[in-house]
Amino acid sequence: MNFNITDRKKTVFKRIYRISLVLIGIIIVAFNDTFGKLEGFVEFITLYFLVAFSTFFYWLFKQIKSIIRLKNEKTKTELMHLKSQVNPHFFFNTLNNLYGLVGKDAKKAQELILKLSDMMRYSVYDGEKDTVLLSEEVTYLQNYIELHKMRYHKAIDIQFKIDITDNDYKVMPLLFIILLENAFKHGVENLRNNAYVHLTLKAHQNAIHFEIENNFDASEENQDEGIGLQNLKRRLELVYPKNHTLTTSKTGDVYYANLNIKNL
Repeated sequence: MNFNITDRKKTVFKRIYRISLVLIGIIIVAFNDTFGKLEGFVEFITLYFLVAFSTFFYWLFKQIKSIIRLKNEKTKTELMHLKSQVNPHFFFNTLNNLYGLVGKDAKKAQELILKLSDMMRYSVYDGEKDTVLLSEEVTYLQNYIELHKMRYHKAIDIQFKIDITDNDYKVMPLLFIILLENAFKHGVENLRNNAYVHLTLKAHQNAIHFEIENNFDASEENQDEGIGLQNLKRRLELVYPKNHTLTTSKTGDVYYANLNIKNL
């Protein structure tokens, strides 16, 4: 209670101080001819304007600082919301597969549960961080790929080429998973034969290049951009403004995605 009273007193004092400065300025302007004859008036005017300008610029600085703080808080809130949307349907699909697998192959179901547990732990806890090690993101992608290999009962050509010169690179968590998830969701899941997903991740000289290529069933092609991709684009804009490029393209039944990030 005392803290609130103190804050209230400070606020009242600041308002009285600002109003007083304005009133003094009005009086000076209104009675300039009278006060101008008084000794020391010039010095007083000089001091007044110094105080008035200092007060104004201090107030302006506080306002700008407050706007920046509110903008940062809004950005963090939006980022947290976007992160919470990353691949929840993947977990639901995997749990549904587990339900059918438990009665058929208990050992395989146990392995799948462990992999899924590791991924969920990373998504929930590390996903809330501002940055994670690039090596942790790589492990997350590898676990995702292994889970899918266990899920499907068909041959899939999956290649993951990694070329990282420094394991200390840090990136926004859950950065690449949406592109990989789309490759499986829109490609592998709809193809009976010859499905493939090829990934390349390079990190050199404070820059990252991630490339993914997959084939898909052109007869079931969806022209609309998915929510996941929109989510990724917005997160990149918030975290890596002007320091990233994300391009996607289609040639026949092949889909390409390229993500480049610089100045890590």
